[in-house]
Amino acid sequence: MLLAASKVFDKFKPVIGVNTDPERSEGHLCLPVRYTHSFPEALQKLYRGEFRWQWRQRIRLYLEGTGINPTPVDLHEQQLSQEQHSRAHINERFQDQRSDISGPHLLPVRALNEVFIGESLSSRSYNINKVAHQAVEEILKIAKKHGSLNMPLNAELVQKVTNDFNESLLYSPEEPKMFFSIREPIVNRVFSSSRQRGFSSKVCVRSRCWDACMVVDGGTSFEFNDGAIASIMIDTEDALCTVLLEE
Repeated sequence: MLLAASKVFDKFKPVIGVNTDPERSEGHLCLPVRYTHSFPEALQKLYRGEFRWQWRQRIRLYLEGTGINPTPVDLHEQQLSQEQHSRAHINERFQDQRSDISGPHLLPVRALNEVFIGESLSSRSYNINKVAHQAVEEILKIAKKHGSLNMPLNAELVQKVTNDFNESLLYSPEEPKMFFSIREPIVNRVFSSSRQRGFSSKVCVRSRCWDACMVVDGGTSFEFNDGAIASIMIDTEDALCTVLLEE
């Protein structure tokens, strides 16, 4: 689904995905799992108009700064180790004469699922930020110890707090906003990190890395080293047209 969506820029061209591996994939971007084994039923609903359009917001990216290289490395076409991935970017840099562009340069992709920036290849924002039942229980015990919690501490309360927090990380794909998170922020005498996650319609990131990349939906990678600036934003004109079948 992500690979197909990355090829579609026409806002009014519908993209409908079928989860072909429901045993190992949640398929959040596809039709419900039950249609994997009853696809004719899905086709009938589409034919009868028993659906509504859903406009999934996507992220557009601009690169600017010194020595940027807007030429992507397609990770779908090759399985690369981190070292091979870095060499691929170096090869692209020498082959592409546009590497001196200072920008801002609009990149030829739109992110439907995630944009990851760092010195590895992927991430999952929800899994980074969600909390476990055990962590919530221990925090509530500390709060109770300091007299800040005046209610019985039981499994039901811990589960409710855990669920409420984790659900607060989720939002409708049609909302014109994105969720950002800072993974393993550096906090010391020199650097601080007061806000490690949140919602926004635009985020700007300046690279201070020497061997970093910006990966879009786990499939397309751009070099993102010291001097590069990425502007990551939501534009409703980039929305992907999908469907929600009536149940």
